[in-house]
Amino acid sequence: MDRRTACLSLLAVGPLAASIARAQPARKARVAWVSMEPPSPESPFLAAFRSGLRALGWSEGQNVDLDTWGADNSRDRLLALIPQIDASRPDVIVAASGLAVRPLIDANLQPPLVFVVSADVVIAKVVQSWSRPGVNRTGISFFSLDLAPKRVQLMKELLPGLRRLAFVGWPPHSGELLELEAARQAADALGLQHQYHGVDTAAELDAAFERIAQWNADAILVFAGTVANVHVDRFAAFAARSRIPAVSAWAQFAERGNLMTFGPVLKESYGRLASIVDRILKGAKAAEIPVELPTKFELVINMKAAKTLSIAVPRSMLERADRLID
Repeated sequence: MDRRTACLSLLAVGPLAASIARAQPARKARVAWVSMEPPSPESPFLAAFRSGLRALGWSEGQNVDLDTWGADNSRDRLLALIPQIDASRPDVIVAASGLAVRPLIDANLQPPLVFVVSADVVIAKVVQSWSRPGVNRTGISFFSLDLAPKRVQLMKELLPGLRRLAFVGWPPHSGELLELEAARQAADALGLQHQYHGVDTAAELDAAFERIAQWNADAILVFAGTVANVHVDRFAAFAARSRIPAVSAWAQFAERGNLMTFGPVLKESYGRLASIVDRILKGAKAAEIPVELPTKFELVINMKAAKTLSIAVPRSMLERADRLID
């Protein structure tokens, strides 16, 4: 081949190579959604996350694959899933349940971890600081010392005769002591007597219920987290038989038969997780993305529970409530 022919051949190869490169589909991003609950397309939180991804231009099957993993409310099941999650080679792992965060951290997986937790993320050693995580993970925390006092105030407004208030929580929950102290100070300011009951198992909760009833408590404030989530139906059943209502943070607590909740709009926060994942997929480092707090809150009152407990909800609260459940 002479020099002229070689040059012409090279000129022809250039456009061909460019055409082949354009024809090659870009690699799809892969996101692992890890929850303690069984994987379900009906999950409102998963739906909110998916909606958030779509709004940012991520289309499942086209430029992103979303793998959902559910641990069936079993830590052992989650531990068994972790090697499979790792083998799927995700670009980002989303810990969609607070209880999934620590096992995923302890597994020392390489992909960035985006989480939702109800704990103080520094006390829990999830990150080094709120503003600059310093480790390969970030996310949203529902922990706020401002909300527990607000719930106490709302309970007093809803229950003018409130005199004795029981607090129920989970002692290992990171930040619980700070939240308890904030709630105690709010109760003291309103002249309320109060007791704290730390529980874990159903048996411990039943024993706490007995002590609460013997103390003649007027109401229960359940701290957000494991106890409120796992035992939500037990609180509703106890209220029905003892006429001692329970209040907590997240709307599903009221949706499942309890009197009232005040706290973050969880679906909104899960939707915002997508923006964090989007930033990481576009090159941002999780270690440099500040941990976020909720931006929207809601007051939810279960009117059916109020009627069952013969509680007259003040008009001022009816007008301020974001949702009334009949």
